[in-house]
Amino acid sequence: MNPKIKEILEWVYCIIIALVLAMLFRYFIGTPTIVKQESMKPTLIENERLWLNRWGRTTKTLPKRGEIITFEEPEVLKYSQEEIDQNNPIAKYQERTGLDWFFYNFLEIGKRSYIKRVIGLPGEHIEIKEGKVYINEEVLDEPYLQAGLVTDVTGVGFSDFIVPENSVFAMGDNRNHSTDCRSFGCIPLERIESTVAIRIWPLNKFGEIK
Repeated sequence: MNPKIKEILEWVYCIIIALVLAMLFRYFIGTPTIVKQESMKPTLIENERLWLNRWGRTTKTLPKRGEIITFEEPEVLKYSQEEIDQNNPIAKYQERTGLDWFFYNFLEIGKRSYIKRVIGLPGEHIEIKEGKVYINEEVLDEPYLQAGLVTDVTGVGFSDFIVPENSVFAMGDNRNHSTDCRSFGCIPLERIESTVAIRIWPLNKFGEIK
C-alpha cells in the first residue's frame, strides 16, 4: 500500500474511533448543555451552561427529590377532560426501535428535552391545591421558589394522584411559565436523560445548583 494512503487511512481510523468514544461518553457519562427555556427561573437562566450527569441513566437509578433533571419531551403534552386519568398519571411516549431509536435517542437528531425539578417520587400521593404542593398530605417546603409564587393547575391537568412505580413527578421552578408533569403526567425512568451536575457558565455562578 502506498505510504501516503496508509497514513491517511490511519488518520481516518483515529478520527472515527475518537468520534465513537465521544458519542459513547456523551450518552452514558455526561455532556454539556445550554439552558434554552425560562421554566426554571430564577434557579436557571436562559443561556447558562450546565454539565449534565448521565450516569443515572446508565445505571437505571431514579433521581432524588429536589434534583434537576432533563427528560425526553412526551408525545402528548396536554389532555382533554375526557382523556386525562388521575389513576394513571404517566406521560405518553412514542416507542422507537432500530435505527429510529439510534438516530433519535443516541444521536439526538430531532429530539427535544425538558429540564425540570423532581418533586414527587414513586408511591407518593401528590396534591396541588391552595396554591401549594402536598405530598402525602403534608405541604412541601420549596425554598427555591420565588416568594409568593403560587402552584396551581390551569385548566385540565394532574392535580391529585399517586406517582407510579419507576417514575417521577417534576415541575419547573417558574411555575406560571412551565409546561411540566401537571400537564402531561409523570416521567418514566427510561425517559429520564440526566441530572444537572453543576453550572459551568457564567463563571461567577460556577458550581452546584440547589
